[in-house]
Amino acid sequence: MKKANEVIKNLPVFAFDEVDAMFNSLKSKGITPIDFGIGDPKDPTPEFIRKAAISSMEKNAGRGYPIYNGTSEYRVAIAEWIEKRFGIKLDPDRSLCSAIGAKELIFNLPHAFVDPGDYILMPNPGYPPYLKGALFAKAIPYFLDLTKENDFLPDLESIPANVLKKAKMLWLNYPNNPTAGTATLTFLKHAVEFGRKHGIVVINDECYSEIYYEDEHRPHSILEAGIDGVLSINSMSKRSLMTGWRAAWVAGDPELIDTVKKLKTNIDSGIPYFIQDASIAALKDEKHVEENRKRLKERRDILVSAFTSVGFENCMPKGTFYIWQKLPDGVNGISLCKKLLEPEYGIVVTPGSFLTETVNGKNIGDNYLRMALVPSISDCKKAAERIAKAARS
Repeated sequence: MKKANEVIKNLPVFAFDEVDAMFNSLKSKGITPIDFGIGDPKDPTPEFIRKAAISSMEKNAGRGYPIYNGTSEYRVAIAEWIEKRFGIKLDPDRSLCSAIGAKELIFNLPHAFVDPGDYILMPNPGYPPYLKGALFAKAIPYFLDLTKENDFLPDLESIPANVLKKAKMLWLNYPNNPTAGTATLTFLKHAVEFGRKHGIVVINDECYSEIYYEDEHRPHSILEAGIDGVLSINSMSKRSLMTGWRAAWVAGDPELIDTVKKLKTNIDSGIPYFIQDASIAALKDEKHVEENRKRLKERRDILVSAFTSVGFENCMPKGTFYIWQKLPDGVNGISLCKKLLEPEYGIVVTPGSFLTETVNGKNIGDNYLRMALVPSISDCKKAAERIAKAARS
């Protein structure tokens, strides 16, 4: 009898598989739900990006496998964008490497920097591949709780000495999914200094760097805090409504990038040429990014208003397209999510506990829910009315 690998066998269910099951349960009843569950924008990829892809398909019709670390043109476009956006000048040949989406990069990076039994420090709540990548690399996850009381920043000084001694990676994610927290440049500098002091590679997942609502909350890149021992991951998915295209990159310390390239050549090929060319076109345009932020802001304001109107805490996000909504005392996230799944409401949201780990018998996401601001504005208005009704009943 064939048996699964031990890691696979012991893996918890991927959180968004459960969200998909919620969605499908409503569909099976003939109800089209309003889906705030998964952060997958429903707005179409802008037309000029699609046209750039079509043109490139013709140009590259006879080309073979794409280059592993991205074409020179793609890396130069990324480097130019980073310099314009963050004021950091990078060598596109030595400090950048492409990736087929941020998820595969996040999942695989532990294989570049840790050995079995090493610790990886990671946020709780956090994007599930931080944990899953650690488990597959046979590393030990150490969770850093992100709480409102600490501005959704990890307390690096709380990490025990025995953990620090064997820690090789620190995952950060700002702007943060799911808490929508942001990090000051002061904190990012502190994290970089902390990593250097303890010999830990510090990686910031910056995939939501272009989703913010007020100029004073415009996110920083960790690359502004330093390059040595540091990596930044970013993606076209959220910035340019290109989730299905799978185009991303990692930037930073040339020595670390060289290690990433060695790993990558043994895992996959490169991003298809037409997707790289479409990404180049997208990186040269900011208008579509600004228009997307305006749509998201309207959705955010509609839903936050709905929650506060029924007495929920004001959890106005500064960045990302998520609302990390604190629920009133005694209200359980899973219970409310199940109620919203009833045909009367027809709404899919994610219980906070799906995105948090239970540590020492406590799950800090139990009385939270996460909403991704991806439905249309009209659907957001409908959902706001239904959520208010559900909360009152």
